[in-house]
Amino acid sequence: MRPWLRYMIGLVAGLALGGGAAVQSIRSSGMGDEIRNGPWSTGRDVGSADADIRTRAVVALRGLLALPKNEARYFNATADSAGRPLRGTCTYLVTGGRLDAEWWSVTVYDPQGWLIVNRWNRHSVGSAAIPDAFDDAWEVQVGPAEPQGPQPAQRVWVPSGTNGAFDLTLRTYRPTGALRDQPDRATLPVITRQGCAA
Repeated sequence: MRPWLRYMIGLVAGLALGGGAAVQSIRSSGMGDEIRNGPWSTGRDVGSADADIRTRAVVALRGLLALPKNEARYFNATADSAGRPLRGTCTYLVTGGRLDAEWWSVTVYDPQGWLIVNRWNRHSVGSAAIPDAFDDAWEVQVGPAEPQGPQPAQRVWVPSGTNGAFDLTLRTYRPTGALRDQPDRATLPVITRQGCAA
């Protein structure tokens, strides 16, 4: 084999491996310049001109069309409130109260940021699905099996759709107060593991 051909193959292989490793690193990281609040994390400058290059890369791969913090605040969770990784074989209860936002949603994603296929074609629940009487105490159950029997009126179910790991994204639109300006101090939902399939 000619030396220039070996160099060319080495260069192409190096670029492919390096690029793949960079994409994997960005996909598996939080939203750039992270702010933590319990199991949730958010980026400091997501959707703004002040975002650093890493935050911009994360948004390009995981949060297309991200809005600035005065329009929306995005929170991601990969673990429950006890710090245990989220697993599709377990059932979780996400409990929250009134959020300082006009609208919110909780969505289930795989660790690469894609919606998880499930037979119910359900991936998310929004605040509009919660009866007004329960704005101050709502519940989103996330798990592999649809709950049986009567359920509390303030509870909505979303399938986890996987036996592996998954992430939760809490989107809040038109946030105000601490939710917008001090997300590390905002009151966010609690994620409690209820049990796991054997």
